[in-house]
Amino acid sequence: MNTQEVIDLFGQYVIGNYGRLPKVIVKGQGSVMTDLEGNEILDMFPGWAVSGIGHCHPKVVEAIQKQVAELIHMDNTFYTLPQGRLAKLLSERAFGGQCFFCNSGAEANEAALKLARKYAGGKKYKFITTEKSFHGRTFAAVTATGQPKYHDGFLPLVPGFEYVPFNDIDALTEAFSDETAAVLVEPIQGEGGIHPASAEYLHTIRDLCDQSGALMILDEVQTGMGRTGQWFAYQHADVIPDMMTLAKALGGGTAIGAMMARPEIAAALVPGTHASTFGGNPLACAAGIAVIEAIEEEHLLENARTQGEYAQRKLRELKDKHSIIDHVRGVGLMIGLQLTEPGAAIVSGCLQKGLRINCTQDTVLRFMPSMTVTAEEIDRAVSILDEVLGGEER
Repeated sequence: MNTQEVIDLFGQYVIGNYGRLPKVIVKGQGSVMTDLEGNEILDMFPGWAVSGIGHCHPKVVEAIQKQVAELIHMDNTFYTLPQGRLAKLLSERAFGGQCFFCNSGAEANEAALKLARKYAGGKKYKFITTEKSFHGRTFAAVTATGQPKYHDGFLPLVPGFEYVPFNDIDALTEAFSDETAAVLVEPIQGEGGIHPASAEYLHTIRDLCDQSGALMILDEVQTGMGRTGQWFAYQHADVIPDMMTLAKALGGGTAIGAMMARPEIAAALVPGTHASTFGGNPLACAAGIAVIEAIEEEHLLENARTQGEYAQRKLRELKDKHSIIDHVRGVGLMIGLQLTEPGAAIVSGCLQKGLRINCTQDTVLRFMPSMTVTAEEIDRAVSILDEVLGGEER
């Protein structure tokens, strides 16, 4: 089949709920993906940030190949080695929490919200989240998402949610009440435009939660697993949450999510209160173990810091050449280019020239390469972006 035939196949048989790019991808390796016609594309937004250590990392591939021959799935009526090992590895690198495994970030956030209400024993039911946040597409997760465009057509939403401006300490303080069960916030807003939370803001959340008995939940679905140069973004601010949610890069491309909670909070999730049929399956957990091992063996936290600094410096150099760039912001390899006009045409132009980036919030280009990215790949990406920004096709 050629590209158009595949596109036609989707048009006939696949629900059109995604705005798809006109490429059929058949292979991925590191920071490069290959389409059906054999064209190579430099991927600076791999798998929507899922392929955090690159497409088809050899260690992940090997772990999956080994596991798939032994045990693909086992229901959670039994114990399995990969799930226990992965939970231990995550707990040791975080805050000593216990893990509930699921299949996505939305599911992880659903689990955190349910646990917060269960832990409160019915006495507290309200949640504080932030404007321009993104927490997923399930009903509670999309309600937590502070963007009206994601609510359109799905009202009424889950009751009990209040949105406050991100990084606004006064608004946050005013929103707290005796009925507040938890605050759910991203340490760096991803879909919202790569906006880091200040250390003061995160510490204020921690203090207000401690004073009121509410829980601090950090959504690290996009920031977690090393992208910012630390295992988890909250570690930059030296603050400890009560709960944390993970997904995306955790499985190296396989579908997995995790909700972590301090043991005394996790104890409220007794048998029968929450579950996930595929959650913590051996295949995904084996991949997650391989991801952690690869990050440590290949010093990828250090690479995320080093290459993140390099990429931001190279991208800031473009600001002097192209007035459309207002500024560059980010942490590690989570970088946003704030534009002065819409960026959709720039994304399309880059793809035509062999570079994949992303645009969010209409005017923010997301540059989020894998943690294995090299300086040479960054140079190539910046060169293509430079060409497109200066081209007539824009």
